[in-house]
Amino acid sequence: MIDFLAYVTWTVDPVAFTLEPLEIRWYSIFLLVGFALAFFTLSREFKLEKVPPIIMDNFGFYTILWTLVGLRIGHFLFYERSYFIEAPLQILLPFDKDWNFIGYQGLASHGGVIAIILYVSYFSWKHKINIFWLLDRVAVAVMIAAAFVRVGNLMNHEIVGSITEVDWAFNFTLGGYGVADTLRHPAQLYEAVVYLFTYFGLVFYYFRMAKGDVSPGRITGILLIVVFLARFIIEFFKEVQVAKEAAMRLDIGQILSIPFVLLGIGLLIYSIINRNNIPHYDPSKDPSLKKGNS
Repeated sequence: MIDFLAYVTWTVDPVAFTLEPLEIRWYSIFLLVGFALAFFTLSREFKLEKVPPIIMDNFGFYTILWTLVGLRIGHFLFYERSYFIEAPLQILLPFDKDWNFIGYQGLASHGGVIAIILYVSYFSWKHKINIFWLLDRVAVAVMIAAAFVRVGNLMNHEIVGSITEVDWAFNFTLGGYGVADTLRHPAQLYEAVVYLFTYFGLVFYYFRMAKGDVSPGRITGILLIVVFLARFIIEFFKEVQVAKEAAMRLDIGQILSIPFVLLGIGLLIYSIINRNNIPHYDPSKDPSLKKGNS
């Protein structure tokens, strides 16, 4: 017989408050706060390196937009591909197949990372900015948003861990895995803690140690290695996200994490080789400033 007094019984209502006919969920609140803090961090970086505010406003807004689209499309691309044929509109619209409003349920972090890399590549090409310079600044900021997203998942009773009896186990009382008398790893918190420590570590390195002078690709490489190696390990303590993962030796999240770890190792090696070739933002090369627009 399990003594639930020794564990955490998670009874938080995913809905923070209601504005008829909309339900405002804790997940949405944490998502917005996370993006706001990431935007603030990136603004501080750009201000330190004297990047014109118009560049920050333009880049920040579209990076958030691309990230959201990548998170959404990535979920269906990696986990529920049938939606592309059966219900393609539901991928981008916050409704189910019967057109009931459900919000955006289903976001994949790997898709968000790919979207960020693609947009940074485009933006750096358009504005004649060194791609590694821009990637490294984004890498410093992005992890605070990721940490808040995982806390949002906790509030939503989703992405729960596998069954366990460790002292810090959670009894999720709501959601798809909210089975009575079942204790699970708080996998959302495991990831949130890793992301939060990664964020503060990168902030300390950038602002205090390097003071803006970062070897090309170093911060991005460190982030990819730490985050996706942690993600790979934590997946062993998670419940499967889709039924087909139950028969897989490695789940989809782990398979998708391997290329990012390898990319991170490659970038870290590249940064060591080019440690004396530190890139900086040069406004004289930015064609958008020459034209007087963004």
